[in-house]
Amino acid sequence: MMGQAMMTAIAVEGGRGGPEALKPVKIPRPAPGEGQILIRVAAAGVNRPDLLQRMGGYPPPPGAPDTLGLEVAGEVIEGSGRWRAGDRVCALLGGGGYAEYAVVDSRHALPVPEGFNLVEAAGLPETVFTVWANVFEHGALQPGETLLVHGATSGIGVTAIQMAKAAGARVIATARGADKAARARELGADLAIDASAEDFGTRVKAEGGADVVLDMVGGDYFGRELDALKMGGRIVFIASLGGGEVVLPIFRLMQKRAVITGSTLRPRSADEKAWLAAAVEGQVWPWIASGRFRPVIDRTFPLARAGEAHAALEAGDHVGKIVLTCT
Repeated sequence: MMGQAMMTAIAVEGGRGGPEALKPVKIPRPAPGEGQILIRVAAAGVNRPDLLQRMGGYPPPPGAPDTLGLEVAGEVIEGSGRWRAGDRVCALLGGGGYAEYAVVDSRHALPVPEGFNLVEAAGLPETVFTVWANVFEHGALQPGETLLVHGATSGIGVTAIQMAKAAGARVIATARGADKAARARELGADLAIDASAEDFGTRVKAEGGADVVLDMVGGDYFGRELDALKMGGRIVFIASLGGGEVVLPIFRLMQKRAVITGSTLRPRSADEKAWLAAAVEGQVWPWIASGRFRPVIDRTFPLARAGEAHAALEAGDHVGKIVLTCT
């Protein structure tokens, strides 16, 4: 009897640690179950939740691989549902993307957009699903409204700017440094504020305020956001890089009739992710096809150098996505 097929994947040596803890290992190649597809991975996106998992702070949901990686692009090897062997797809995963092969619920895969290479496609699922769920569903951004987004040159930031503009919204973006602010304007932001040089809250308020805020900072940003929020505005949290606790002035909240919400993507049910995938394909993929949105890839690293990719993401000088290549 032949032995089980093996593959290279990236594991965290010792279970947690710094970027240097990421090591290539040989593990069994996964086999797709009912309703799943097997993808030969060409590229895998690197995201901040991967950093948290590497440090022991973001365990995978039940049933997901222990290895890192929340998004991939590649070729279907074993199909299911709408997918056949040879199809080019990008997919949202619960884990296991830093590997030569990955399995995923067939409903969580999307076709690689026409004219995109697999590196570009690998930079789509995690950020697009996150922005769609938080800005357009929870935040209910409408054409003509104003979105305030922090971290303008992050993977989420560049995605939020382009998707909001494609939807007909006005975008105010913040970044730390004049160069990053200038890059945000190049990506389509109507106003880009260097948050290291001026108070963004005062400036946003002077510019008429924001209807929706996509906040990945938290901490002392919250009070300024609430003050600059328009009547009936929405603040949506997706991370708390600047602090996990905020002071909430309840009377001010009542005066603004504000909504404060937030969400995570990874723990959602398979059915909910499938619903999101269908919404993204129906709404965002046409924006891509029309040229109104394209992922920005800052740089790539070979799979075996995943630790360097994590160090680059932690350094924070990137614009757009960092991607691992597996071929």
